[in-house]
Amino acid sequence: MGIPVGYRRIGCAAVLILWALSNPIGAWGSDAAPQVPSLLVPMDQMDGMQRATVVLDSYSYTPHHLIVQAGKPVELILTSITTLTPHNFVLMEKDAGLSIERDVSAGRTVTVQFTPTKPGTYPFFCDKRLLFLPSHRDKGMEGVLEVR
Repeated sequence: MGIPVGYRRIGCAAVLILWALSNPIGAWGSDAAPQVPSLLVPMDQMDGMQRATVVLDSYSYTPHHLIVQAGKPVELILTSITTLTPHNFVLMEKDAGLSIERDVSAGRTVTVQFTPTKPGTYPFFCDKRLLFLPSHRDKGMEGVLEVR
């Protein structure tokens, strides 16, 4: 008696497929680049703009902690390296001069400019979600803008 070999193979294959789909980033090892913990955004000597590139990947921003100066213009170059999943960059702190909500399609780059007016620590995040699933922010796609 027992379960026929064919059914056991189908069951094993189904388990492997579900496991791989449930963890698309870490399922095959740790080839992902380590996250840069923070970045003191440098100021361009020519135009006075604080400029940084932020990479949007599957449920992460790199770097996820940006440090900028209050009262100086900031330009963030948001680059998505995903192939299918769209993301966005949301930073809403109107009292600090921050009101940003920008979509970044898969494989695209967009630029946002703003001038933070008030020192503090402000969260940014991706609020995209698919149907009833957890949002990208719920999956860890968030970071911090520190204004000094």
